[in-house]
Amino acid sequence: MPEHAPLIIDIAGTALADVDRQRLAHPLVGGLILFARNWESRAQLTALCAAVKRVRSDLLIAVDHEGGRVQRFRTDGFTHLPPMRRLGELWMQDAMRAQDAATACGHVLGAELRACGVDLSFAPVLDLDWQIMTPTPAHALAAPKGDAGSLGRPGASRSGVIGDRAFHADARVVTLLAKGLMHGLLLAGMAHCGKHFPGHGFVAADSHTDVPRDTRSLKAILQDDAAPYGWLACSLRAVMPAHVIYSKVDRRPAGFSTRWLQAILREQLGFDGAIVSDDLSMAGARQIEGRTVSPAEAVLAALDAGCDLALLCNQSLGQGAVIDDTIDALARTQLQGRWQPRSASAQRRMALLPQGDAPDWDALMRTPAYIHALERLP
Repeated sequence: MPEHAPLIIDIAGTALADVDRQRLAHPLVGGLILFARNWESRAQLTALCAAVKRVRSDLLIAVDHEGGRVQRFRTDGFTHLPPMRRLGELWMQDAMRAQDAATACGHVLGAELRACGVDLSFAPVLDLDWQIMTPTPAHALAAPKGDAGSLGRPGASRSGVIGDRAFHADARVVTLLAKGLMHGLLLAGMAHCGKHFPGHGFVAADSHTDVPRDTRSLKAILQDDAAPYGWLACSLRAVMPAHVIYSKVDRRPAGFSTRWLQAILREQLGFDGAIVSDDLSMAGARQIEGRTVSPAEAVLAALDAGCDLALLCNQSLGQGAVIDDTIDALARTQLQGRWQPRSASAQRRMALLPQGDAPDWDALMRTPAYIHALERLP
């Protein structure tokens, strides 16, 4: 039976230092998240991932690699993938072609990462592209009564941090395009993670620097933003909750809320995959019911609420004291009986690991399925 290793941590450089190996070998650490600072070249990334697996073969190597502005590796052969909004725009012209393009995006994204030894990308974004309506130009006011043009036109996204990372404003379109992308990832041998449950697109504040609040009712959120999670409950392998407070549902951000993660996501919507916290070093993750908490307290709160894995990002820079303190604190709470590992969480983490060997990059470039996917990118 695999051990529950809930922490996903980062490293500072492009190769493992001795202290990185020591941290990754700890039984409470289950994975590594990569950033652009960990990238130099394909050969270097491949060597880094191989070195991680030599520490422990079960470590999950993850990255935020969505396309558009959130793509950590962009040079040395990596395809520049479009922002997901482009797929939504294509949907408005040709829905069937858009679904095929979504699958192609997922296939290329997953295959290129897998060829370098990366196990998982935290994608797709399931947030809705709530847009602020701007005034209609004067020449359009003569549109026939009832024409959508007379109501205004889409302007900037309400959420700057999500923006063009979202597929579309319609939850049904988001669901179908996300399903296409997920299928492409699976064709490449990679799992997927829908984010940010139950929806980050409606709020303007950025949870990296603030504590966003959404004052809508539970009914409204479930009807709109959270709808893709219900429709994809049988398909999703992992879900990442938002660091957003939905004040009419719970005083805690969703990632620390038993109601959101257990009563709604697990029980009401029927999701049984891995729940992975968003970065617990964000400002939005450091406030719980009006109190500022330490990263270690945030990790414990996320696990207690129902997260299977806890992300702690950008803490290796300098001496990495926050990572060491968090590992030590979680070990103490386990010894004191205040937190207990869960076998179901361990199995969910293992299910995110690829089943087959990573393909060779040069061989991948000649693979008909990959070439076909490249040709179908939007």
